[in-house]
Amino acid sequence: MSDHAVLHVKGRVLVGPDEVKDELWVVDGRISYERPRAEAVTVRGWALPGLVDAHCHVGLDHHGAVDDATSEKQALTDRDAGTLLIRDAGSAADTRWIDDREDLPKIIRAGRHIARTRRYIRNFAHEIEPEDLVAYVAQEARRGDGWVKLVGDWIDRDAGDLTACWPRGAVEAAIAEAHRLGARVTAHCFAEDSLRDLVEAGIDCIEHATGLTEDTIPLFAERGVAIVPTLVNIATFPDLAAGGESKFPKWSAHMRRLHANRYDTVRAAYDAGIPVFVGTDAGGSLAHGLVAAEVAELVKAGIPPVQALSATAWGARQWLGRPVLEEGAPADLVVYEEDPRADVRVLAGPQRVVLNGRVIG
Repeated sequence: MSDHAVLHVKGRVLVGPDEVKDELWVVDGRISYERPRAEAVTVRGWALPGLVDAHCHVGLDHHGAVDDATSEKQALTDRDAGTLLIRDAGSAADTRWIDDREDLPKIIRAGRHIARTRRYIRNFAHEIEPEDLVAYVAQEARRGDGWVKLVGDWIDRDAGDLTACWPRGAVEAAIAEAHRLGARVTAHCFAEDSLRDLVEAGIDCIEHATGLTEDTIPLFAERGVAIVPTLVNIATFPDLAAGGESKFPKWSAHMRRLHANRYDTVRAAYDAGIPVFVGTDAGGSLAHGLVAAEVAELVKAGIPPVQALSATAWGARQWLGRPVLEEGAPADLVVYEEDPRADVRVLAGPQRVVLNGRVIG
């Protein structure tokens, strides 16, 4: 399809979870519900807004930053899976060049991870001490696209287990500074101990959130703090635990408990009214293109299929401040042969991907 061709999407257009239209057109790369006079190329099926991966790392692998060619391959893999909007939850690579590519997903960046010294994966983060946290949060707030990423807990080799990385006063000051600069803050948290301080300090989101308990779930719900469970990543916990068994048995046992409780934790969070969004944690050690698998995991945890779908579509886009399938919005959409609300596994096989009004696949 040429850049200027008009596209006619006909079938069922899922404007919202309960709002369905019969057709839309794409004119000059934007959505229209008014029939144009021009000839159109027709695509038939069930149309959704371009999917969201709200925890994804383009420009990163398990060694750290990657070159542009590898970043491009990662972004293309996500795109072809239907992910057209990424919240990049921390990357050591400069991927701004992707913004100039109309054939690659749109990215909302959180800058580079901010971690405690020697308390995170090597080559990933700025590794600093608490007295420098405010300055680094301000730096990454200015570099990012409205988000900052902290590492809230990690293994403490002296304790032999996961422990919180930051004192309460430091995170209070840092989150206040991010908010002053117009950025939201999220944090990597596996364990229980760091959650109350972060939430009471005003954090906006927690990644993974495997350490939620009966005590902290009501606090998250009351404050409206979102979680991105990354269940396809939590599935790796038993292997991680096995690898650290001999050196850190307490940590290994803890990781196994968090894994065993993962579905109950997510369902309890959802039932309490905590906003839950789809994220895969691709790009560290996990493959890209797993957004459909993560939606299926949320359903397995007990989230109703339409709500799990919203967590990667309408609801996720609203949370990130990006449009869905409204009049005049950029034409970023995915077309399926069957209704993904009836069976979210349909997401694994996009029939057509349309990005910036162009049919990609």
